[in-house]
Amino acid sequence: MSGTPGSSPDMWEERIAELRAAVRRAAASGDRETARSLRTELRAAEQAWDEAVLGGDPAADAPVPPRAERGVPVESAGARERDGGAARGLVPVREQVHQALTLLGVPAAPKLIGAVHGAFFPGEIPATRLTSLRRDEERSFRSAPYARPYYLCAALTADLLAPARGLLTVSTWPLRQRVVGPLSARVDFLTAAIRVAERAEHTDTGRDAGVQRLLWRFAATIPGAADGTVGTDGAVVPAVVAEAARAELAVHSEADGRDRAAAARRAADVLDDAALLFGGGLRVLPRRTGTGGGAGAGTDHDRTTGAGVSPDDTTNRRRR
Repeated sequence: MSGTPGSSPDMWEERIAELRAAVRRAAASGDRETARSLRTELRAAEQAWDEAVLGGDPAADAPVPPRAERGVPVESAGARERDGGAARGLVPVREQVHQALTLLGVPAAPKLIGAVHGAFFPGEIPATRLTSLRRDEERSFRSAPYARPYYLCAALTADLLAPARGLLTVSTWPLRQRVVGPLSARVDFLTAAIRVAERAEHTDTGRDAGVQRLLWRFAATIPGAADGTVGTDGAVVPAVVAEAARAELAVHSEADGRDRAAAARRAADVLDDAALLFGGGLRVLPRRTGTGGGAGAGTDHDRTTGAGVSPDDTTNRRRR
């Protein structure tokens, strides 16, 4: 393997791709000890990429050297990883975001992502680290498409197929799950409430302060959900929140599903691979100048349209 990369994000990405391939080879050959050691180096490289791209506290986020350099036996370190006791510094921000989004299962804003991760997983996601995350993911994809198992990408608006402001998704989700239409905000809110409530109900975290705050956040705007308080501490019963959310979700889910499916089909027809993950953006096209007295007559005007909305425009764009 090559030597230690420099501080450039591109160099770290090359190192990460190299280590991932090495981990797969070691696992395929049955060399579990080498695979575990390489996995630790991979996590350190991913953390170093986070630091190089997103910045932060160098003391808190500095990459951890490989086990051999730290004098840590491979087996004991591997046991800590299997038990979930690995140092938080080895978990990149993008992986923390992925954990929260996987729990939610719907496009979500950074504030909700941070609240969910803080309630159910160790550590917290610094809000400042999320600001440029999607942009950095897009840059990584465009420089080396599909080099990573997943990308944190944008939700796509159903009308313009443009990136929905402030909503993150996971690239491995079905396209219709990453599209948002007129009813999707409410549908996704209710779906997230159900998944959070089910997670709280089936683990021992339901009474934790962070989880309770999250449940109250959902229950406050779902009819009937706030009625599930018990005792003097006013704790929310997760099962009541889930039941109330399912009742309202049944009203909206069918119409929202139709909108999303139609938008997903249109996106698959007109967008390239990068635009399917990060949005087609908006394009400004000149409007033809009319000579008569009908609509469009007079001076030229610009109009803004979503990428891929016009099939003719899409064909011309691909030819160029």
